[in-house]
Amino acid sequence: MKVLRAPRMERCTGCNSCSLACARLVHRKLSWETAGIRISSAGGITSGYEARVCIACDPAPCAQVCPTGALRQRQGGGIIHQRKLCIQCGRCHEACPLDAIAQDHDGSPYICYHCGQCVKFCPQGCIELQTIAAGKETADAG
Repeated sequence: MKVLRAPRMERCTGCNSCSLACARLVHRKLSWETAGIRISSAGGITSGYEARVCIACDPAPCAQVCPTGALRQRQGGGIIHQRKLCIQCGRCHEACPLDAIAQDHDGSPYICYHCGQCVKFCPQGCIELQTIAAGKETADAG
C-alpha cells in the first residue's frame, strides 16, 4: 500500500506547489480549497510549515461517519471516495482527527488519496510516497 508522508518539512518554503498540483491534477480544479494536501504555517513565518494530509487511518473515522458510503475504508488504511454518493454533509471533515479533509464553499470534501501526484512538484523534496508493507515503511522514488 502507498501512503503520502511529509518527513522533511523543515525544508518547506511554503510555496504550495504540492497543493496546487493536487488540486489541478487529481481533483481537476485550481483552488486552495480543492487540494488533498494543504501547507500552512506552523505558527509564524520563522517557525516553518506543516503539511495537512491524510495519514491513512485504519479504521478511518471519516469513513465510519459517512452516511451514504461515499467514503469507504481502503484496505490497509485511508479511504476510497465516491463523489457521486457524497451529499456534502461535512461529517467526514468533522470526524478527521487531523483536519486533513478540506471542504470547498459547496461543502464538497477534498482528501488525499495517496496517489503521489504532488511529490514531483515539491522543489524541496519535503514529501514522498512510501510503500507500507507489514508494518514497514520504505520511500518510493517520486
